[in-house]
Amino acid sequence: MSEREHDVVLYGATSFVGALTADYLARHAPTGTRIALAGRSRQKLESVRVGLPAPGSDWPLIVADSTDRAALDAMVASTTAIATTVGPYARYGLPLVEAAAAAGTHYADLTGEVTFAREAIDATDGVAQGTGARIVHSCGYDSVPSDLGVLLLHAQVQADGEGELTDVTAVARVRGGVSGGTIDSMRGIADTAKADRSTMKLMRDPYGLSPDRDGEPDTRQPSDNPAPHRLPDGKWAAPFVMASYNTRIVRRSNAIAGYSYGKGLRYGEVMGAGSGPVGAVTAGAVTAGLGAMLAGFATPGARQLLDRVLPKPGEGPSESTRRNGWFRHDLDAVTTTGARYTGRVSGSGDPGYAATAVMLGESVLCLALDGDRLPSRAGSLTPATAMGPALVERLRTAGHVYEALRAS
Repeated sequence: MSEREHDVVLYGATSFVGALTADYLARHAPTGTRIALAGRSRQKLESVRVGLPAPGSDWPLIVADSTDRAALDAMVASTTAIATTVGPYARYGLPLVEAAAAAGTHYADLTGEVTFAREAIDATDGVAQGTGARIVHSCGYDSVPSDLGVLLLHAQVQADGEGELTDVTAVARVRGGVSGGTIDSMRGIADTAKADRSTMKLMRDPYGLSPDRDGEPDTRQPSDNPAPHRLPDGKWAAPFVMASYNTRIVRRSNAIAGYSYGKGLRYGEVMGAGSGPVGAVTAGAVTAGLGAMLAGFATPGARQLLDRVLPKPGEGPSESTRRNGWFRHDLDAVTTTGARYTGRVSGSGDPGYAATAVMLGESVLCLALDGDRLPSRAGSLTPATAMGPALVERLRTAGHVYEALRAS
């Protein structure tokens, strides 16, 4: 791979989050990192490049359409690692994953689409194991905080000799805007589920992304859509919109790692809603709003209304919203010995854009530059199983908080 022309190619650099990631890489990639910007329009790529600080303003450009397999093959063959923001991934993503796996090129994306992840795993895992490629889905807010947070809890439990994890709950709190691309992905998932019952079955399966579904335990997992309820600290919680995806990634990591976290691990995620009467009202409103939006995508009249008021693909939050946003996940864990642990993952910036640009940027740099520090695995992996502590270290350096402690 050292003989390849580029260390990193950023595909989809003209998308909203792609341009943010390009800017992050221009400001934070180590000096001498060979980076190229890629997309389907040279004119749009030039527009992004001209706005980047040096050295980004001199990066080469690669024109490649997601439907042109020859162009994709040439692009991935030119680089050690590729990051893609081109979604919805179920519509546009599979050819690039297949090309990267075949070429032995490391790959990172931002998908939160369980149907796409399952299809890509089935199509490329064996090929990538043979070529040495690390194919890593969900390298943004979906699902890096979840995946690395549980990894750190496991590492601390192991260091303390306190057995295995049995129950972990992550309470998410966020401030930020809504992505047009994320909304478009949700529309696509709703359409697919409506047309194909097997899709709904996959989405409801808590082990839907397992490398070996038949080998999974019968452990009953927490609900992805719980009713509003109080947490042990008395505060209120509501469903977390990405729980049904993030939890599958964490369980896949556990399985890939030989169930080292614990074969009976129960892992759930909720949205923190605050305390007292205000918290109760907020939890109820979040639950109702999420249910109404998901139901609306499946109802023609409501769908048309939602399409008029929700962000369009390519649209994203304002610069002020991105700057003032933040995310925080607080994790509570219990082990087989009865020991209790807490964890925290947090960062500044709108989670879906500003913080995600940091996560994707550091993920692709990690894949491209940190090979001798990464777990000795290839195939279709997760952030925790492909990069693990190396990515944690990078994100800490970038200003994000990752910690796990024994509860006092």
